[in-house]
Amino acid sequence: MDVIKVGIVGMGKIARDQHLPAIHGNPAFSFAATVSPNDPGVAGIAHYKTLDALLADAPVVDAVALCTPPQVRYDLAVAALARGLHVFLEKPPGATLAEVAALEEAAAKTGATLFAGWHSRFAAGVAPAKAWLADKRIERVSIVWREDVRVWHPGQAWIWEPGGLGVFDPGINALSIATEILPNAFFLSSATLSTPANRAAPIAADLVFRDTTGALITMDLDWRQTGPQSWDVVVETDAGTLSLAKGGAVLTLPDGVQHADDEEYPGLYARFATLIRERRSEVDTRPLCLVADAYLRARRETVEAFED
Repeated sequence: MDVIKVGIVGMGKIARDQHLPAIHGNPAFSFAATVSPNDPGVAGIAHYKTLDALLADAPVVDAVALCTPPQVRYDLAVAALARGLHVFLEKPPGATLAEVAALEEAAAKTGATLFAGWHSRFAAGVAPAKAWLADKRIERVSIVWREDVRVWHPGQAWIWEPGGLGVFDPGINALSIATEILPNAFFLSSATLSTPANRAAPIAADLVFRDTTGALITMDLDWRQTGPQSWDVVVETDAGTLSLAKGGAVLTLPDGVQHADDEEYPGLYARFATLIRERRSEVDTRPLCLVADAYLRARRETVEAFED
């Protein structure tokens, strides 16, 4: 397969910290372009103010990674797919489920690859956790995902707007892990969303799910945690307790620690290359569906205003 020329659309922190190193580290890709109305791009790499400008200058790239806020991602993806470009969607894959479904249809018509990249699924402990749980009876699951929004999303107003997800921006990472490793489907039973008086999206959420066997799954999300951050999944089974810490990087089974820290984005780009080579798409919307269900069914409470 020829080297895939890829461009990054949206040059924010995640693009620079994660996407760029992963692209440079994968010989299947060459980094060919950046798109941003404000960021100056990368020295020596073609830069465009808009995706339309990049598309007009074809064939600069074969694929694009969309690292923009989800509220504007649909139109960008449609334009790229219409030109036959392969598209990597940062998480969440869109602002709504319906628009992601429409993107799947567009990709199928053009034959381009559409990849919804759930980066937490590529943490070192996730695949072996899934394998270990495959034949276990799940008794109870606890998810605690607490972090400091001022550290991870300083001054990012879009994340507090409709479609920005609020605390579900990190929380959806936990759901992407849970939907990957748990052997049974699960669904929301009840939830409470806590939204600051001056914001449109929640800063905290308490959720209760149950799986198709009746096992209870609780989820505690909070963006107000300072000091050490908590990204933990604990699964109690008939064969003992499994835990994933540090966002899935560290797996502990009843007989000890199995995996330690590893990079997630190299795995994402390896998967993207495989999908392009096999001319397939991969768009799992289960994590986004569970977030949508939380907005549909949750009780809402207003909490004190939040300022960056």
